[in-house]
Amino acid sequence: MSIAEQIQQLKKEKDAVILAHYYVPGEVQDVADYVGDSFYLSKIATTLTAKKIIFAGVAFMGESAKLLNPHKRVFLPDATADCPMAHMIDTEKIQQIRAEYPDVAVVCYINSTAETKALSDICVTSSNAVKIVKKLPNKNIFFIPDQHLASYVAAQVPEKNILLNPGFCPRHHNITASQVALAKDLHPEALFLAHPECPSEVLALADYVGSTSGIIDYATNTAAEEYLIGTVVGVFHELKKRNPHKKFFCVNSGQICVNMEKVTLEKVKSVLETECNEVFISEKLQRKAMLPLTRMLEMAR
Repeated sequence: MSIAEQIQQLKKEKDAVILAHYYVPGEVQDVADYVGDSFYLSKIATTLTAKKIIFAGVAFMGESAKLLNPHKRVFLPDATADCPMAHMIDTEKIQQIRAEYPDVAVVCYINSTAETKALSDICVTSSNAVKIVKKLPNKNIFFIPDQHLASYVAAQVPEKNILLNPGFCPRHHNITASQVALAKDLHPEALFLAHPECPSEVLALADYVGSTSGIIDYATNTAAEEYLIGTVVGVFHELKKRNPHKKFFCVNSGQICVNMEKVTLEKVKSVLETECNEVFISEKLQRKAMLPLTRMLEMAR
């Protein structure tokens, strides 16, 4: 019996469901019950009947699933798989901004810790950030932790005063405009699709800007045969699955999320067998951090 077959058998025995982000390795996506971006997986997490959730992703994703499913058991295949950007904000900065701008709304990208969510007014994902910020009554918006997604939202919602925080995703932050120009020279027929976590000068060169699911849908529904992809290479698995006759290229060689790569088939099998790496959140933190997430799901409808 293959390891993938063993995982399928263990899921049934353990009454478990596997959620996988588009950035984890392709073979892990293939054994998952649901594969998607953060927003899709957040919505799915609220509808599940299985008693156990195996979240093939990084720490904040497991925390979000636990916040939305406090009575289920949530596990991570690798407890050390984390997101550097999720920690690029401190409580003192949030308190300082609240003191300076009494009417401010603290808008928290879902790529953040439960502690940061608990200090925020509402969460957003890359696919709903513009929509939600437009709906908020507040003029001043402190967008945390990602500076690049914040800048993208600011450009789309000029009527708001978007206050930036200096956080970033290393994989997207290191994609440069000069690299895009060189890649375009190498692949002149390719459309450039970029994630809004990329710097603004990179987004200015894009034919399309959107979330991972948005990038996949655009490449699938557009007639072009070649695409430059400005996000983590894990997304290539779904792109190629849906578009076997199209070609996809990276902008640089560093578009690999080392934390997402920690999530392997062997670790998925192990966590099902041993029920290790369970996500625990205190009841007090649970109550505070769940509010911004539920507000996001309500406002994004």
